[in-house]
Amino acid sequence: MAKKNKKSKIVKIGVVDTMFARYNMGDAAITELSECPGYNETFKVIAKTVPGFKDLAVAAKNLIEQDGCSIVVALGMPGSAPIDKQCAHEAALGIMQAQLLTSTPILEVFVHEDEASDPAMLASVFENRSRSHARNAYWMLFDPEQLRQRAGQGIRQGFDDAGPLKLS
Repeated sequence: MAKKNKKSKIVKIGVVDTMFARYNMGDAAITELSECPGYNETFKVIAKTVPGFKDLAVAAKNLIEQDGCSIVVALGMPGSAPIDKQCAHEAALGIMQAQLLTSTPILEVFVHEDEASDPAMLASVFENRSRSHARNAYWMLFDPEQLRQRAGQGIRQGFDDAGPLKLS
């Protein structure tokens, strides 16, 4: 659990988003983090924007290595074409590699353009998923018991929870 004492520095949470996404995922994540206890006292947000989701891995790695972030939320939107899905997979692999190279969590937050055909529903998915993962990043650093309490509950980000399975 990240804690700040009188001699320690303020913890940094990185948020990197893209210009390609059809929703401002970075603003949603930053807004959620600004509502968490300790914002600007115990932790602050370092935000960057890159062109597209294939640029997220390097930006997240730089937020960790150059800006000293303890965790990064990487937000992007793959399009609906088959090549976009392939590129999203490759981008996800890059994000995983950046995590391994830095030994630092990078939460990949992708909303695929074809997850909802209704624009209002898609916007809702963007907002919910961006905020939920930002809160997850906060909990990972400052209150991991929140995550532990939710283990096995089928909790989803973006749509309604799936719920836990039960033995009959």
